[in-house]
Amino acid sequence: MNIERIMEALGRAGVSVILKVDDERMAEGGDPWTVVLSGAALGERGFIRAETTSLGECIALALAQLRERPGDWDLPEAI
Repeated sequence: MNIERIMEALGRAGVSVILKVDDERMAEGGDPWTVVLSGAALGERGFIRAETTSLGECIALALAQLRERPGDWDLPEAI
């Protein structure tokens, strides 16, 4: 998974991406990674948020949610 290419493809498609790692949740054994997708390209349902223990899984969860939205969200050039 090429995270830079995924984020660039999302940006070109009109989606803003916020990626966060939370040190406090990490220290507590929680899900430290958060990805938030937002932007007009996501339509009326608004933003997408995913949280989990690994960066790759977090992005994969967010992309899975994105693919459930209307539009062409395969992003084959990014993965």
